[in-house]
Amino acid sequence: MPATGDKLRFRFAKTGTLRLLSHHDLMRCLERMLRRASLPFKSTAGFHPSPRIVLAQSLSLGVLGREEVLEIEFLQPLDADSTLATLREQSPLGLDFTSVRVVPMKATAVPRRIVYRIELPPERVAATASRCADFLAQNKLWVNRMKPNPKQLNIRPYLRGMTVDPLPDASGLLTLDLWVTQTGTARVDELLKLLDVADLLDAGAIAERAVLEIRDEFTNTDAADVPPDGPADTLPLDPATIAELTRKEEELAAASWAISPAGPVVE
Repeated sequence: MPATGDKLRFRFAKTGTLRLLSHHDLMRCLERMLRRASLPFKSTAGFHPSPRIVLAQSLSLGVLGREEVLEIEFLQPLDADSTLATLREQSPLGLDFTSVRVVPMKATAVPRRIVYRIELPPERVAATASRCADFLAQNKLWVNRMKPNPKQLNIRPYLRGMTVDPLPDASGLLTLDLWVTQTGTARVDELLKLLDVADLLDAGAIAERAVLEIRDEFTNTDAADVPPDGPADTLPLDPATIAELTRKEEELAAASWAISPAGPVVE
């Protein structure tokens, strides 16, 4: 008997040049797909209604996604497999819907764990592996965060694992295995900076999110292998550090103004 429902949870991959598509542009793309497919989606209220679409965890610009999750609410029960096939027909190259399941209307795709991967050149493998071991041996690992409010955040509880595995050509595969909690997680960009490999992205390396684990889809049998519980461990930032971070953010914004992945934007 085919599965039907008025709220469907899809798994999809975002690859190729679509990794340069922002979160807001992706939402607009999904809306166009739904309209072209003539699917009866629910809309939000207000002056600017939009489809009731929720992404479990937004991707950073430029990062590939292999197992992304989105939920769509519809005005009536739909056959899950037929809806998946319809969306596949409307998907642009690089946006690949891989599976679907019916979920209760009150269900929410809450992330539990995410895994990022990036390939390292041979000359960076040993040093990066050593830094990973050093960080995992520490009880606390502090980073500076400016949003939503300036603070120091201990991201060590969010690190489930950090490894560098050798590849046949002497390069290495850096894997960042991170917990996602109600109070936060570690960010891939700050971890790459701590590991001193953030420059690889500027040189053309591509990070990918290979795993996005959802809480209500996972059955855990190991009581020790669970996300941290409780409030985040934070410290206040001193005014001098806040001023320096603000200055750097303003310089970065000025340098990237009117620049798109394809080059300067001309109005």
